[in-house]
Amino acid sequence: MSAQAKVYSGKEVAQHNTRESCWIIVHGKVYDVTEFLDDHPGGSKIILKYAGKDATAEYDPIHPPDAITKNLPPEKQLGGVDLDTVEKVVIKITDEEKARQERVNQRPPLSEILNLHDFEAIARQVMNEKAWAYYSSAADDEITVRENHAAYHRIWFRPRILRNVTKVDWSTKILGHSSSMPLYITATALGKLGHPDGELNLTRAAAKHSVIQMIPTLASCAFDEIVDAAQPGQVQFLQLYVNKERKITQQFVEHAEKRGIKGLFITVDAPQLGRREKDMRQKFEAEEPDEMNRNNEKADRSQGAARAISSFIDPGLCWDDLKWFKSITTMPLILKGVQCWEDALEAYDHGMAGVVLSNHGGRQLDFARSGIEVLVEVVEKLGEKRGLKFPNEKFQLFVDGGVRRATDVIKAVALGATAVGVGRPFLYAFSSYGPEGVDKALQILQDEFEMNMRLLGAPTIKDITREMVDASCIHTHLVAVPDDRLFHQNYESIEGARLKEIKAKMQVILHDRPSRDKAISQIAETNRNNSYVFFLWLKRSVTHQTPSAQPLSFVFKNEQIFCCNCTKAFDAALAKVSLGKGSAEYIFCADTPIPVTCASKCIYPHHFSL
Repeated sequence: MSAQAKVYSGKEVAQHNTRESCWIIVHGKVYDVTEFLDDHPGGSKIILKYAGKDATAEYDPIHPPDAITKNLPPEKQLGGVDLDTVEKVVIKITDEEKARQERVNQRPPLSEILNLHDFEAIARQVMNEKAWAYYSSAADDEITVRENHAAYHRIWFRPRILRNVTKVDWSTKILGHSSSMPLYITATALGKLGHPDGELNLTRAAAKHSVIQMIPTLASCAFDEIVDAAQPGQVQFLQLYVNKERKITQQFVEHAEKRGIKGLFITVDAPQLGRREKDMRQKFEAEEPDEMNRNNEKADRSQGAARAISSFIDPGLCWDDLKWFKSITTMPLILKGVQCWEDALEAYDHGMAGVVLSNHGGRQLDFARSGIEVLVEVVEKLGEKRGLKFPNEKFQLFVDGGVRRATDVIKAVALGATAVGVGRPFLYAFSSYGPEGVDKALQILQDEFEMNMRLLGAPTIKDITREMVDASCIHTHLVAVPDDRLFHQNYESIEGARLKEIKAKMQVILHDRPSRDKAISQIAETNRNNSYVFFLWLKRSVTHQTPSAQPLSFVFKNEQIFCCNCTKAFDAALAKVSLGKGSAEYIFCADTPIPVTCASKCIYPHHFSL
């Protein structure tokens, strides 16, 4: 009997549960990962946690299905297992997870989502912390991720009037392929962190709305699985991280071309992944000190999901390699991550089909400029140096990062971009509402295109011209811009250890009624300068008594917090907004109405009785 044909019992597998002999089960197959423990980018601890057990649930969100078979030699792929004999891994549902599930149940209906910011606000409430940290994190102080969005606010429209805009057409061509909008779904890793179907949500929505999906190298779903899910004739691009082992890269590229991929976007801004500290904190929480000490000098395996999955990327990639790429594929080659006009010019001279002006969503070098700012100088300098006019079919310019409105896309098109990449908003959409969320997000963008192109006086994409925007302040980083209230409500700054401690106490409030009053007191005492969304801040003293509750009062500075220690409604309110932000000033919930004459405001007014 061959090793592959052998079927093990759960008891046999369970005996191999140590560092010296470590077997795991993934999708009904048994693997000997003993020799792989110290090479695992995510560290050995997470594997040892499932030694002798079924690791499928932990494996799926951050690995393509074929990752284990590609990384283990055949002799380590031992065979099948009788799943009926395998001891079930007991997953403890924490108080935090119970609270999260309650928030999922209390989401606003999808019909109330009006823009892409709304998806981010909901995702922040309903995603688990590890997934939220990976999707939302950015480099260092997260200046660039905010600048990516803010830069669009330094560009103003110059609308034209008395133009026939009865019919508006926002379709275009990207690398010669039709798209219903001048945007594409850009590559984002680890889709299954947000939804079990991962990137397949994007594939299906892209087909429905006739937009192009860029498949990421680090997808949770297998590459072939994503391609197989595409509809006949559906156009897909591939984002490529170049492997240190060039033979692996060559095989991947050649396979992608055979599968019908229409464009190869080579990532050039990630010789090393940036310090995404919000993500890194999640990994540090998972590692105990002894494990961290055992791997003292190398931080990779204890620094978050991003670094755990990226150790293969080649930091030696250089301009000379482009000739090699052109020798192994006939797909159009686009450099993704160009951040200055000099490199855009170099890419043009090397025969590339285009560049993506991008700083990796603010996740690499903090204080890198936004793609939209770089676009302005690239158009100017390539026109000056090579006589190019944009948009240009032979050398196409793309932009990504910070896009949340169709007006952002329109501004980029007016400045010379062929199309714009949108990433995080679609992750937030399916993390919040599944495939219907992505469908809704794309429909919102189409509605925005129709309205704003009419108002701008541009019936087609070709009618959107440079004269329609004023970008004279794009390079002035200190210029005052309109306050973006939606963004500030949704953006989450990095949390310190002290706030995490407070957050844990907040979970006690939700699920341990005898400890609730004490926890509220501790929060108030520990964090005097911040308000939490479940407090009502009042300018005057309020007194209210109910048979079942006594009011709690804490005086902060010259204001008063009134928090009714009531029953079910108060607990429900806390469950829904316990992870909310202090920037949403006033929220209150009580079993019975309380006469309050001060102004109040709520994140989701329909959730509460004010």
